[in-house]
Amino acid sequence: QVLLEESGGGLAQPGGSLRLACAASRIDFGFNVMGWYRQPPGKQRELVATITSGDETYYLDFVKGRFTVSRDNAENTVYLQMNNLKPEDTAVYYCYGRRQNLGGAQEYFGQGTQVTVFS
Repeated sequence: QVLLEESGGGLAQPGGSLRLACAASRIDFGFNVMGWYRQPPGKQRELVATITSGDETYYLDFVKGRFTVSRDNAENTVYLQMNNLKPEDTAVYYCYGRRQNLGGAQEYFGQGTQVTVFS
């Protein structure tokens, strides 16, 4: 039905910045919620940030004040601006989309992009 494709991962030093982007393969497939999960090495996947179609946002406490999630509804794209990166932010970051309809909620994930923060 729809694929989510991330871009923008890579290497950064502590205090540095990276910007992740995630584009849906169909711009007519609207998501009620888009956002990002991450999975640090040896740990479980955790929710990092979300944004609704009405621009309401949620952030994991550890990233508040450092990360900013945004979306372009016309392009069906979600972004994650990551500033003041810390080694603890090292993880595979997964794009997320949730679509609500009469049959219930459908969730979609991208393949993931690696973010590594090291000094």
